[in-house]
Amino acid sequence: MAKPLRKKNSLSSRLFTIVNNSLLFLIALVCLLPFVNIIASSFATTQEVVAKRFILFPTTFSLDAYRYILSTPTIFKGLGVSVGVTIVGTLVSMFFTSLMAYGLSRRYLPGRNTVNFIVVFSMLFSGGMIPTFLVVKSMGLIDSYWSLILPVTINAFNMIIMRNFFQALPDSLEESAKIDGSNDFGIFFKIMVPLALPSIATISLFYAVAYWNTYMNAILYINSSAMWPIQVLLRQIVIVSSGMQADGASVDVVPPAQTIKMAVIVVATVPMLAAYPFVQKHFTKGALLGAVKG
Repeated sequence: MAKPLRKKNSLSSRLFTIVNNSLLFLIALVCLLPFVNIIASSFATTQEVVAKRFILFPTTFSLDAYRYILSTPTIFKGLGVSVGVTIVGTLVSMFFTSLMAYGLSRRYLPGRNTVNFIVVFSMLFSGGMIPTFLVVKSMGLIDSYWSLILPVTINAFNMIIMRNFFQALPDSLEESAKIDGSNDFGIFFKIMVPLALPSIATISLFYAVAYWNTYMNAILYINSSAMWPIQVLLRQIVIVSSGMQADGASVDVVPPAQTIKMAVIVVATVPMLAAYPFVQKHFTKGALLGAVKG
């Protein structure tokens, strides 16, 4: 009986592994160290931030920057606005994106190629800022939270990824369901959606990050400062961080603008980083399954 061949762990193979792992470790450090510096600088004192250009661990722990940011109750309202827009917007976008993607993935759909062409065309060319503003205004969405959701409900790139995912599923699943008497909505919600959970989790993360980072639409469509999302409020805090009051509320200690900028980055980034582990196991699988087959 022949013995199974064993892969020889040669010197060149071990050397390649060492060099490859070392290179990946260095790349990971390059990506990680700037964020560590941002977090450390946000907790550093004024003197340390001024004296040092790069901080990995603050010698004296200080919460002055975060006290300044949280010195006004409007920041919590801005957080609530961003959380609400992110949750509602992600649900609305996923509902319409998945429905459109499933419909365009069916080869028997009349006009399918034309609609697909229009979708791809919209990725390359758009109406522009002013026509979009006029459309939003004509719909009565100015100073409405829906102005942050409806104009960007369906992202063409995300829809194409989901469409490719549905196209990769065998047609026999749909045929079997129709034989059993299921209609199109039953097939979609009971069969396709459970199978598409990896792709749905991935695209949901894309949408959630986009809604959480909403800034330009809020500047264009929201006139009331009480309705601003967190990104716009954080910008205002950075602007007034040179010794003035933060939205009418004063603090005893005003940290340097650079420290506030670091704390603002942390406040704006941490919520999305906290959400990522919940979809991490689906992220790579969902993105690849939707992008392999066109």
